[in-house]
Amino acid sequence: MSELAILQKTYDMLQFLHESIRQYPKSERHTLAADTKQAATELLKLFITANKRYHKKTTLQDADIQLEILRYHIRLGYDFKFLPINRYENLARMLSEIGRMLGGWIKAFKV
Repeated sequence: MSELAILQKTYDMLQFLHESIRQYPKSERHTLAADTKQAATELLKLFITANKRYHKKTTLQDADIQLEILRYHIRLGYDFKFLPINRYENLARMLSEIGRMLGGWIKAFKV
């Protein structure tokens, strides 16, 4: 059941992220904004893949790496002043919750 919850949380985060990225300047829409969207979409794909696979460990490790990449993209958006603090805080909170859920999922497969 937690796999479905993490998919829903990631989906919700992706929707919020797309709304937030609309505030990026035009010059960044094809660079940082596109990279951030791609990283978030890839994270969702990895969760879907892990949910369907019998051996989940490597896919979950890849998702953990992708989550960290996404965190840095969002942090860059904030540091460059493309994201207002309230949107950054909401995204950081969402990513933190997804990270905790992913950590629990990974822990469930470690012996």
